[in-house]
Amino acid sequence: MVRIFQVGAGSGGIHVLDSLARDERITHVTLIDHDWYLPHNVTRHLFSAPAKIDQLKVHMAVDWLHERRPDLIVEPLPVNLCDTEHQRKIEQFVADSDIGVCAVDNESAKYHFDALFRHAGKPWTLGEVLSGGIGGLVHRFLPGGPCYGCVSSHLQRNTSEAPPQKAPDYSAPGAALEEARIPASKAAIATVAGLHALMTLDLLDHVDPGFTTMLLSLKRTPGVFDDPYRPFRIKGGRSPQK
Repeated sequence: MVRIFQVGAGSGGIHVLDSLARDERITHVTLIDHDWYLPHNVTRHLFSAPAKIDQLKVHMAVDWLHERRPDLIVEPLPVNLCDTEHQRKIEQFVADSDIGVCAVDNESAKYHFDALFRHAGKPWTLGEVLSGGIGGLVHRFLPGGPCYGCVSSHLQRNTSEAPPQKAPDYSAPGAALEEARIPASKAAIATVAGLHALMTLDLLDHVDPGFTTMLLSLKRTPGVFDDPYRPFRIKGGRSPQK
C-alpha cells in the first residue's frame, strides 16, 4: 500500500498519474491543482474533452482515475500549493505520503515542494518538458541527497550536459519563463511524462539508476542538442550551501 502526493493535474501531470495509478501497489493519491481546464488545454491534455472546459482539472482527474481504478482512494485539493492558509493540511498530507510527484511549471512551487519533502524526509520526483518539446528532464530526489536548488545549480554550471536555459515544464502557455510560451506537443509531453512515471515507480522497487537527472533530447536543435533522442545521465551533488 503506497500513498502518492502529487501536485499538478495538467497535460503532463495527468499522464504521470494515469501511469502510476495502474500500479496496484498505489492505493491512495492526494492530488493538488487549482487550475481550470481551458480551451488551450484540449489539444495537449489526456482528457481532450471540449465539453468539460471551465471545470477544475483536479476534479476531472478524480473521475478519470476512478473510471480506471474504482478502488483507488483519491483526495483532491483544489488549492495553490504555496497558499499559507493551507500549509498545515498540506504538511500533514506530505507527512502521510510515501512518495511525492511534482508536475508543475511554477518555479516557486517546485522549491516549496522540495522544502516540504526534505522536511518530511520523503523521496520525490520531478518532470520538465523543454520549450517547444525539444527535450525534457526527469529528476529524482532522496532524503539527505541533492535538493532541487542543488540540481538546478549543477545543470546551469554544466552547460555541456544540459541546455543553457531550460523551460520550466509541461508546456503551459503564459508560464514564468519566456521559453515556455512555445508549447510542446502532446507526444513530447507524454514521452517525458512516461519517463517521469517510470522513475517514480523505480522508487517503489528501490532501484537506484545511478543518477539524479535524466535529460533526453527529442529534436535536433542547433546550439542546444546535436542529436535527437540522445539521453544524458547527470549525477548532481549536494551544494555546500544547502
